[in-house]
Order: sequence, then C-alpha cells, then structure tokens
Amino acid sequence: MQSVALIDYGSGNLRSAEKALVRAADGRANIVVTSDPEVVAAADRIMLPGVGAFAACMKALGERPGLIEAMTEAVQAKGRPFLGVCVGMQLLASRGLEFGETPGLDWIEGDVRRVEPADAAAKIPHMGWNSLVSLGGPPLVSEIGEAPMYFTHSFAFYPTDENDVAAYVDHGGRFPAAVAKGNVAGVQFHPEKSQSAGLALLARFLEWRP
Repeated sequence: MQSVALIDYGSGNLRSAEKALVRAADGRANIVVTSDPEVVAAADRIMLPGVGAFAACMKALGERPGLIEAMTEAVQAKGRPFLGVCVGMQLLASRGLEFGETPGLDWIEGDVRRVEPADAAAKIPHMGWNSLVSLGGPPLVSEIGEAPMYFTHSFAFYPTDENDVAAYVDHGGRFPAAVAKGNVAGVQFHPEKSQSAGLALLARFLEWRP
C-alpha cells in the first residue's frame, strides 16, 4: 500500500486535511501525519498544507530539522508526486512578499504577493466559493471543471512562467488558483473544505502518475 506523508509543521487545517485524505483514499493508501525526515523521504506522495502568513509558515517549516531537505530529496530527486494546499502552494514560490521578502522553496519560479482586484467591490480576503478557469495541465486539476472550490486568502502565487499556471480564478480580476510543474502541483483553495469536488481532487492526487 502506498504511503502519503501529510507534512506537520504546526500550520494548516491538519486534522481536516487528514480526514479528507483518509476519506479520499478509501483504504487504498496509508496517510501519515509527520515531520520525520526519514518518513517524508521514503513516502510515495507528499502533501503540504498551510494557513497563515508566508514568512511564518516558511520559518516553521525550516525549524523542523532536516524536513525541507527530506521533502526536496523525495520530490526533486526521486520525483514523488507533491501537492501544496493554500499557503502550502505558495511556499513553492521563489519568494513571498508578505511582511517583507522571504525566500520560498523555489520549486516553481515566481512570487507570492497580495491580491489586488481591479474591481474595487471585490473584497479581500477572498473568502468563499468560486469556480476555476482550467488551462489544462494534469487531470489532477483539469478534471475539476467548473465545480466551485472554497477559498480563504489575501495573497496569491504568481509564477514567472504562465505555463506553470494550471487554473485561474476570477475575483474582481483573475489570479492563479492552481499551479503544476512536472510532479509538483499546488492549489490555492482548500480541497478539505470543498465537499465532493475537493475529495475528488484528493482522490486524483492519490492516483496521479506524473
């Protein structure tokens, strides 16, 4: 049975994410909540949640000895499928521009910056249900279609290469809602809060063969 490392670094809807993954797996995968580098390096798949500020999340991740190195070994060296959720997606960036400049994992080149809608009536934080505009990419994202997903955030990840954007969302102007590059994917919304459509995405992640 495949193992899925759900990274525990003190940030994110960890228990909600765990419950959603277990439900999506339906006995087909062993979901392990962990910050143990050895467990992460050996995992078949990795999911990184995240809620809060970019700098705080990156600091918390770096404070777990060997964790970033283990993630990098599994994902970058071994090609294990990876899914980042909300701030977990944003940490894929080269840098975050929230409360100053903070280096990210730099797995997908780009910046995380504040969402600034062209329509002044669009409130920030962007909270609630919204549908995606898919650009294709892996079925992990492209099969979402127009099903609404649940968002809650004020910042977004803007990749340097638009080919790394897998889907946009419109909230007074469009911004990236999902990214994908090789075996690395991220979603700005919360699958664990997005009911059946979110569970379907997690199920596809568990089957994803990039």
